Amino acid sequence: MKILEQIERYVPFNEQEARDREVILDYLRRHPGAFERSDLIAHMTASAWIINPARTKVVMVYHRIYDSWSWTGGHADGDRDLLAVALREAREETGLQKVRPVSGEIYSLEVLTVDGHEKRGEYVPSHLHLNVTYLLEADEGEELHVCEEENAGVRWFTLDGALRASTEPWFVERIYRKLNDKL
Repeated sequence: MKILEQIERYVPFNEQEARDREVILDYLRRHPGAFERSDLIAHMTASAWIINPARTKVVMVYHRIYDSWSWTGGHADGDRDLLAVALREAREETGLQKVRPVSGEIYSLEVLTVDGHEKRGEYVPSHLHLNVTYLLEADEGEELHVCEEENAGVRWFTLDGALRASTEPWFVERIYRKLNDKL
Protein backbone atom coordinates (compact mmCIF):
# COMPACT_ATOMS: atom_id res chain seq x y z
CA MET A 1 0.00 0.00 0.00
CA LYS A 2 1.26 3.44 -0.84
CA ILE A 3 2.21 5.84 1.96
CA LEU A 4 -0.47 8.36 0.93
CA GLU A 5 -3.12 5.65 1.34
CA GLN A 6 -1.66 4.63 4.71
CA ILE A 7 -1.83 8.22 5.95
CA GLU A 8 -5.39 8.61 4.61
CA ARG A 9 -6.63 5.57 6.51
CA TYR A 10 -4.60 6.30 9.67
CA VAL A 11 -6.86 6.90 12.68
CA PRO A 12 -5.47 9.85 14.69
CA PHE A 13 -4.84 9.34 18.41
CA ASN A 14 -5.57 12.94 19.39
CA GLU A 15 -6.27 16.42 18.02
CA GLN A 16 -2.59 17.07 17.25
CA GLU A 17 -2.45 14.00 15.03
CA ALA A 18 -5.79 14.80 13.36
CA ARG A 19 -4.72 18.32 12.46
CA ASP A 20 -1.20 17.29 11.43
CA ARG A 21 -2.61 14.44 9.30
CA GLU A 22 -4.62 16.95 7.28
CA VAL A 23 -1.59 19.21 6.79
CA ILE A 24 0.54 16.26 5.64
CA LEU A 25 -2.12 14.98 3.22
CA ASP A 26 -2.75 18.44 1.78
CA TYR A 27 0.96 19.06 1.26
CA LEU A 28 1.61 15.67 -0.33
CA ARG A 29 -1.27 16.09 -2.75
CA ARG A 30 0.02 19.48 -3.89
CA HIS A 31 3.77 18.86 -3.73
CA PRO A 32 4.82 15.48 -5.14
CA GLY A 33 8.46 16.48 -4.55
CA ALA A 34 7.93 16.46 -0.78
CA PHE A 35 9.84 13.18 -0.51
CA GLU A 36 13.02 15.03 -1.45
CA ARG A 37 15.04 17.29 0.83
CA SER A 38 15.25 19.74 -2.05
CA ASP A 39 11.73 20.89 -1.10
CA LEU A 40 12.94 23.66 1.20
CA ILE A 41 9.50 24.39 2.71
CA ALA A 42 8.55 20.89 3.91
CA HIS A 43 9.62 17.32 3.27
CA MET A 44 8.84 13.81 4.44
CA THR A 45 10.74 12.20 7.29
CA ALA A 46 10.36 8.99 9.28
CA SER A 47 11.07 8.43 12.97
CA ALA A 48 11.11 5.44 15.29
CA TRP A 49 10.05 4.95 18.88
CA ILE A 50 12.24 1.97 19.78
CA ILE A 51 11.02 -0.03 22.76
CA ASN A 52 12.12 -3.20 24.52
CA PRO A 53 9.83 -6.28 24.33
CA ALA A 54 8.47 -5.58 27.83
CA ARG A 55 7.54 -2.04 26.69
CA THR A 56 9.23 -0.55 29.75
CA LYS A 57 12.20 1.15 28.07
CA VAL A 58 12.98 3.22 24.98
CA VAL A 59 16.23 3.91 23.09
CA MET A 60 17.16 7.56 22.71
CA VAL A 61 20.11 9.22 20.98
CA TYR A 62 21.81 12.45 22.02
CA HIS A 63 21.27 14.52 18.88
CA ARG A 64 24.13 16.94 18.10
CA ILE A 65 22.09 19.55 16.21
CA TYR A 66 19.32 19.76 18.81
CA ASP A 67 21.63 19.22 21.80
CA SER A 68 19.07 16.91 23.40
CA TRP A 69 18.13 13.28 23.88
CA SER A 70 15.68 12.37 21.13
CA TRP A 71 14.13 9.59 19.05
CA THR A 72 15.79 8.28 15.90
CA GLY A 73 14.77 9.33 12.42
CA GLY A 74 15.69 10.92 9.16
CA HIS A 75 14.78 12.20 5.72
CA ALA A 76 12.97 10.11 3.12
CA ASP A 77 15.42 11.34 0.43
CA GLY A 78 13.14 10.01 -2.32
CA ASP A 79 12.24 6.74 -0.61
CA ARG A 80 8.46 6.35 -0.28
CA ASP A 81 8.83 3.29 1.97
CA LEU A 82 8.94 5.24 5.21
CA LEU A 83 9.07 2.12 7.39
CA ALA A 84 12.31 1.22 5.59
CA VAL A 85 13.58 4.77 6.23
CA ALA A 86 12.72 4.48 9.96
CA LEU A 87 14.45 1.10 10.21
CA ARG A 88 17.56 2.33 8.34
CA GLU A 89 17.85 5.42 10.54
CA ALA A 90 17.29 3.40 13.73
CA ARG A 91 20.09 1.02 12.76
CA GLU A 92 22.47 3.79 11.70
CA GLU A 93 21.88 5.96 14.77
CA THR A 94 21.87 3.25 17.46
CA GLY A 95 23.94 0.37 16.11
CA LEU A 96 20.99 -1.98 16.73
CA GLN A 97 20.95 -4.46 13.85
CA LYS A 98 18.10 -6.69 15.05
CA VAL A 99 15.60 -3.87 15.50
CA ARG A 100 12.23 -4.86 14.06
CA PRO A 101 8.80 -3.29 13.49
CA VAL A 102 6.11 -4.10 16.04
CA SER A 103 3.73 -3.53 13.12
CA GLY A 104 3.98 -2.28 9.57
CA GLU A 105 1.33 0.30 10.39
CA ILE A 106 1.96 3.97 11.13
CA TYR A 107 2.31 4.54 14.89
CA SER A 108 2.07 8.33 14.92
CA LEU A 109 2.01 11.43 12.70
CA GLU A 110 3.56 14.83 13.33
CA VAL A 111 4.36 18.09 11.61
CA LEU A 112 7.66 19.20 13.15
CA THR A 113 9.26 22.62 12.90
CA VAL A 114 12.98 22.69 12.24
CA ASP A 115 14.87 25.88 13.00
CA GLY A 116 17.58 26.99 10.60
CA HIS A 117 20.96 25.43 11.43
CA GLU A 118 24.35 24.52 10.05
CA LYS A 119 24.99 20.99 8.82
CA ARG A 120 28.37 19.95 7.43
CA GLY A 121 29.32 23.62 7.16
CA GLU A 122 26.24 24.58 5.13
CA TYR A 123 23.26 26.62 6.31
CA VAL A 124 19.94 24.75 6.25
CA PRO A 125 16.95 27.18 6.33
CA SER A 126 14.02 26.71 8.71
CA HIS A 127 11.44 24.25 7.35
CA LEU A 128 8.89 21.58 8.28
CA HIS A 129 9.32 17.84 8.66
CA LEU A 130 6.16 15.98 7.67
CA ASN A 131 6.86 13.01 9.89
CA VAL A 132 5.60 9.45 10.09
CA THR A 133 6.57 7.49 13.20
CA TYR A 134 6.81 3.71 13.50
CA LEU A 135 6.94 1.60 16.65
CA LEU A 136 10.03 -0.61 16.61
CA GLU A 137 11.27 -3.19 19.06
CA ALA A 138 14.80 -4.24 20.04
CA ASP A 139 16.44 -6.31 22.73
CA GLU A 140 18.23 -4.45 25.51
CA GLY A 141 21.11 -6.92 25.39
CA GLU A 142 22.13 -5.92 21.88
CA GLU A 143 25.14 -3.61 21.84
CA LEU A 144 24.53 0.09 21.13
CA HIS A 145 26.90 2.25 19.05
CA VAL A 146 27.10 6.02 18.68
CA CYS A 147 26.80 7.40 15.14
CA GLU A 148 29.50 10.06 15.52
CA GLU A 149 28.27 12.11 12.55
CA GLU A 150 24.82 12.66 14.08
CA ASN A 151 24.79 11.91 17.78
CA ALA A 152 26.96 12.00 20.85
CA GLY A 153 25.26 9.24 22.80
CA VAL A 154 22.81 6.37 22.64
CA ARG A 155 21.18 4.55 25.55
CA TRP A 156 18.08 2.90 26.97
CA PHE A 157 15.82 4.95 29.25
CA THR A 158 12.74 4.04 31.22
CA LEU A 159 9.66 5.55 29.58
CA ASP A 160 9.49 8.33 32.19
CA GLY A 161 13.28 8.68 32.14
CA ALA A 162 13.13 9.46 28.41
CA LEU A 163 10.74 12.32 29.12
CA ARG A 164 13.06 13.70 31.81
CA ALA A 165 16.16 13.31 29.63
CA SER A 166 14.92 15.34 26.66
CA THR A 167 15.51 19.10 26.93
CA GLU A 168 12.96 19.94 24.22
CA PRO A 169 9.74 20.78 26.11
CA TRP A 170 7.44 20.73 23.08
CA PHE A 171 8.69 17.26 22.05
CA VAL A 172 8.32 15.96 25.59
CA GLU A 173 4.77 17.22 26.04
CA ARG A 174 3.37 16.78 22.51
CA ILE A 175 5.29 13.86 21.05
CA TYR A 176 7.26 11.64 23.45
CA ARG A 177 4.53 11.60 26.13
CA LYS A 178 1.97 10.72 23.43
CA LEU A 179 4.17 7.88 22.11
CA ASN A 180 4.44 6.46 25.62
CA ASP A 181 0.71 6.87 26.27
CA LYS A 182 -0.09 4.93 23.10
CA LEU A 183 1.82 1.90 24.40
